Amino acid sequence: MDLKAHRSILGVIGRTPAVWLDRLTRARGLEGRIMAKLDYLNPGHSKQDRAALGIIEEAEARGDLVPGQPVVELTSGNMGTGLAIVCAVRGHPFVAVMSEGNSPERAKMMRALGAEVILVPQAEGSPPGQVSGADLALVEEEAKRVTEARGAFRADQFERTGNPTAHAAGTGSELWQNSGGTLTAFADFAGSGGTYAGAIRTLKAMGGVRGYVVEPEGAAALSGAEVTAPNHPIQGGGYARADLTFLKDVPVDGYLAVTGAEAKAAARALAREEGIFGGYSAGANLAAALKLLAGPEKGGRIGIVICDSGLKYLSTDLWEE
Repeated sequence: MDLKAHRSILGVIGRTPAVWLDRLTRARGLEGRIMAKLDYLNPGHSKQDRAALGIIEEAEARGDLVPGQPVVELTSGNMGTGLAIVCAVRGHPFVAVMSEGNSPERAKMMRALGAEVILVPQAEGSPPGQVSGADLALVEEEAKRVTEARGAFRADQFERTGNPTAHAAGTGSELWQNSGGTLTAFADFAGSGGTYAGAIRTLKAMGGVRGYVVEPEGAAALSGAEVTAPNHPIQGGGYARADLTFLKDVPVDGYLAVTGAEAKAAARALAREEGIFGGYSAGANLAAALKLLAGPEKGGRIGIVICDSGLKYLSTDLWEE
């Protein structure tokens, strides 16, 4: 292990460890293994640190982002935290635009890192703590307004190629190395689609790994299913959008839908049985992987990402009995 000190916090983004969840699979009598990549150990406690750094580096290299220029982005909190860290080091004021439906821990963390946080009221009828596509549309509208008013650079995690590129170069290749080149499948909860798109391209090239996109039950628009329940507690994705740019022309071997209750139960099991304190989307990924081992990937080796920390959900029902 290289213990040399880095020049800044940006040097420790990525290269996260991974753990085989053999206690969980054995306890359920499943054949095969699940490998969890611990991206909640990134500086901002989420996988989005990778994409944030990738987007800013790409924009600076292209001249789209000039020294001292403000950066604006809509966020559920994780991308905003990553951008707050990257912008603090790079010298860019950062403005995060976020729905009030997201957990308040996220806004507090971004503010602590020097970001300005603009909270957007939820759409009429949206349950607190559950961000729908309608809520996201309101946040997008406000982010566009703020970007124009301040002459800012819009990080746009749904369109900037620095997002999937970071996961192709980092997450995908690291997953393969973490597993010793033994993964047979990869499953990921879709937010912007950047993690899945970047990682699966690399994993397909390295070992023909099968890829599965994970969505909330009732909001599985990417699979082509009818959207019947757009509100769900799995923050950071599942926005019932069937038009994600990064997933166009990207190989998908299958789609899985998980309920909020399944994601919650899996996140709790992950904490209590493996000592890994992940959030809702980590629970969704684990729930999907367990379904795969019980079905089409029986006996295989499935890679998932622990997207963020359970610390960001202490005010939600994720940990309440």
